[in-house]
Amino acid sequence: MNQPTYPIPSREEILGVLRTSGSPLSATDIAKALSVTRKEHDGFIKRLTAMERDGQIELNRKGRYELAHQPNFIEGRVIGHRDGYGFFVRDDGEPDIFLPEREMQKAMHGDRALVRTVGYDRRGRSEGQIVEILQRANKTLVGTLEAGKHYGFVTPTDRHIFHDIFVPREAYGGARSGELVLVEIVQWPKKRRNPQGRVIQRLGRRGQPGVDILGIIHKYRLPTEFPPEVLREVREIPQEVQPADLEGRLDLRELPMITIDPPDARDFDDAVSLEREPERGLWRLGVHIADVSHYVREGTALDREARERGTSVYLVDRVIPMLPEALSNGICSLKPQVDRLALSVFMDFNDAGELLSHRIVPSVIRSKARLTYQQVFRILTEHDPELVRRFEPLVPMIEEMNRLRAILRRRRTARGAIDFEFPEARVILDEQGNPVDIVPEPHDIAHQLIEEFMIAANETVAEHYFWLQVPFLYRVHEEPAEDKIEEFARFIRAFGLRLKLTRERLHPRVLQQVLRQVEGRPEEQLISMVLLRSLQLARYSTENLGHFGLAAQYYTHFTSPIRRYPDLVIHRIVKEHLAQGQLSARRTGQLLRDLPEIAAHASERERVAEEAERETVDLKKVQYMLRHLGEVFDGVISGVTNFGFFVQLPNTVEGLVHVSTLTDDYYHFHEEQYALVGERNRRRFRIGDRVRVRVVRVNAEEGTIDFQLVKG
Repeated sequence: MNQPTYPIPSREEILGVLRTSGSPLSATDIAKALSVTRKEHDGFIKRLTAMERDGQIELNRKGRYELAHQPNFIEGRVIGHRDGYGFFVRDDGEPDIFLPEREMQKAMHGDRALVRTVGYDRRGRSEGQIVEILQRANKTLVGTLEAGKHYGFVTPTDRHIFHDIFVPREAYGGARSGELVLVEIVQWPKKRRNPQGRVIQRLGRRGQPGVDILGIIHKYRLPTEFPPEVLREVREIPQEVQPADLEGRLDLRELPMITIDPPDARDFDDAVSLEREPERGLWRLGVHIADVSHYVREGTALDREARERGTSVYLVDRVIPMLPEALSNGICSLKPQVDRLALSVFMDFNDAGELLSHRIVPSVIRSKARLTYQQVFRILTEHDPELVRRFEPLVPMIEEMNRLRAILRRRRTARGAIDFEFPEARVILDEQGNPVDIVPEPHDIAHQLIEEFMIAANETVAEHYFWLQVPFLYRVHEEPAEDKIEEFARFIRAFGLRLKLTRERLHPRVLQQVLRQVEGRPEEQLISMVLLRSLQLARYSTENLGHFGLAAQYYTHFTSPIRRYPDLVIHRIVKEHLAQGQLSARRTGQLLRDLPEIAAHASERERVAEEAERETVDLKKVQYMLRHLGEVFDGVISGVTNFGFFVQLPNTVEGLVHVSTLTDDYYHFHEEQYALVGERNRRRFRIGDRVRVRVVRVNAEEGTIDFQLVKG
């Protein structure tokens, strides 16, 4: 049975007419603009009266309606909770506003809205009323279809969305009950009415190979194909460097240089070289970055698509690239023994790691070898005979690179840079996408080598163009909010640690010292995680605001134009400035207009990519633990709440020990101690404690793992 329709114009439509008009309108004028019929007239007048009562519109002295001008109308984004309520995240950065379930019936997770505060709830939280939906976030949703004889419902996989989507039988699109589907919203939720949709794509039955990841791809609206016009442009790009491309470039094809990447990498956008002059105490580091901007020209369909995507997305079983494969794995990839176009940054360091001079130049290069992190590590630590023989001409340079790495890292640490040492793991999948193992990902000296060299290049380029006062994109990481740091200081007191806070500007060295104090202690990982959550998120900006975590005054992203759009934009600016000596007034004006939007969009796409990547990894971790039901593991308490505590295993999998399973006593949550404490026996479960647990329940669809405490 279909749900009834509501022909009376919505509040959003009425507000739209008044906003477009720009001047007050009578009820008759609004009715005409919205084609209100006689049968709808009474209901329409009641809606105007209700909107006036709710403070959305005002009736002036001439009896005409206009938009209300109230100072407590706030713009922001709705964040939904699976239990039906939500929160409103304000654009102005002020504290979030609580949205009760009756208000969340009007909105969905992610919607941009206009809200006014209407008081406080029983817990003292500021409570809001949704005045207007400004922009809908969920034109499509992924969920499981529950099909009935006359109608069905799609239950979204996104746990922020509590609405089930009503789907008439004729809108099933051939899908069957239990299938994962992509549904398009055709009617938005209203009071006492679910949103309505139609199935536009059948993704498959849950449990089939690849369906789970496909659902996440559609959930985050990640692009799966390149438009035809983009592919047409790519076909016109030669797959070899042309003689005309060499004009104005420094020929570095004889300079020894290498790429160092993971073993499964397919796109290589950075190569490194090092020349040593011991008599002068000089190191000349070369960082050579693929010149993607030579092939991706501004304003083309290829450029527009790259700008929209913003970044490549690295899911657990696949890569969704920013650029088509013919570029990312072809002509732009710095493969060994082939000519490639690059932008090279040469940096001269002394033995103390001080930058003495630098040079940025367009170049043509030819990488001498493609090495993996594992190979470099074995050359440096084991002097592996087979690898030393295979890369014999390059081994002395690699060893010198390691010495420079140590110098640069010590210098960066001395200035206060914060390095988080989190155990990372990679999920190994079989051909059907099933997880077969979870292996640790080291962050050893080989990884550090590339990390230090890329940081040096990014800092050098950022400072160079800052002083030239050229419109630019910076990678910024601002100082943490005062309340967040005060909260962190209270947290670490439970571990006997003190944060030396002053009224002066917080220096990252203060936080670095805390991490040093807990190095090797059971709570090291936990305190690192809490500190990380206390910091601001890094983002792109047209202002040089510095990078707090790196303790860097100037920082940008210059080194990965194959997979990050901001890097590509920076390459264009650098090359234009090198070629012309300065930017024209017209070009400067264009960049000043365009760069803020590029920075904001790239930051947003980065967040989406990170969430999608994390969700696919977590999904496979949960699926992996299905094979280990009943098994016992040692772990560390990683979080404590009033309903139990979370335990992280050595393989980085995390699960919950629910308080109801602690049957030896009644446990109270002590928020200030981040602990559960027994009422009678005073037994305490605190973050960082080592425990032994058994896997008792795994829910792959919900993405949850339940543990039970094991004695001994």
